[in-house]
Amino acid sequence: MRTTSLGRSFTFGKTSLTVNRTGYGAMQLAGPGVWGPPKDPDGAVAVLREAVAAGVNHIDTADYYGPYVTNQIVRQALHPYPAGLVIVTKLGGRRPPDQSWQPAISPQELTAGVHDNLRNLGLDVLDIVNYRVMGSGHGTEEGSIAEQVTVLADLQRKGLIRHIGLSNVTPRQFAEAQKISEIVCVQNLYNVAHRTDDAFIDDLERQGVAYVPFFPLGGFAPLQSAALEAVAASLQAKPMQVALAWLLHRARNILLIPGTSSIHHLRENLEAAALQLSPETIAELDAIAIGRPHGSIGA
Repeated sequence: MRTTSLGRSFTFGKTSLTVNRTGYGAMQLAGPGVWGPPKDPDGAVAVLREAVAAGVNHIDTADYYGPYVTNQIVRQALHPYPAGLVIVTKLGGRRPPDQSWQPAISPQELTAGVHDNLRNLGLDVLDIVNYRVMGSGHGTEEGSIAEQVTVLADLQRKGLIRHIGLSNVTPRQFAEAQKISEIVCVQNLYNVAHRTDDAFIDDLERQGVAYVPFFPLGGFAPLQSAALEAVAASLQAKPMQVALAWLLHRARNILLIPGTSSIHHLRENLEAAALQLSPETIAELDAIAIGRPHGSIGA
């Protein structure tokens, strides 16, 4: 399989790391509920290898997926890693035996998490580590993150982390973290229907900070889903492809990490990078968000 652009490239601000804007999220490589091994381990390995062969050089993962499962699959599939591959992992969570999602935010837990990621990925240094604020569900909650970012900055000075990012954070938390260390990316809930971070994205773009949306089709109301499906049908594309293409048009600092355990769906996701949206189509998609006027915000 060959793709032409994968959404062109992006260089994380004040770093030497350049990635294609369409990457891959490894969460779905674990078993049901992001717990335990997948039903088809060989298939999971094949998906990762297909992604990299197609030009993906940005993989998002976390040691608490599984737990440990996705990082071990990434290592099995791709180690020794090809030059230019950027692996981004997350800290701040843990998966106890009851399969719940719990915070892991003490200095000891964060430090242990870095070493676990290094071991399971087979690395000496992690390219980017996102501190993930667990909060309640996938919504952000205000509160200081200075202690946790300070721990990561110390691990960065020790040479275990190259760069620091944030996940599930507010603009205020981002500003607080910036006073402690350079922040190269933010990973938050955002899609064509959920646009809370519009101003945040624009501010990050001005600073050269990557914005990585998760759940590109998460939380759509039935009428919103119907509107997206109608646009997709007019373009002879899948709704997911249109949602991903809209994100690439939204701002130049947006990086995609769609996840799947299927090679067929992987190919569909990557093809979204070549989908061209007219100003009229973008305006129609913009209107999906509740209370938003028609009008293009293409970038």
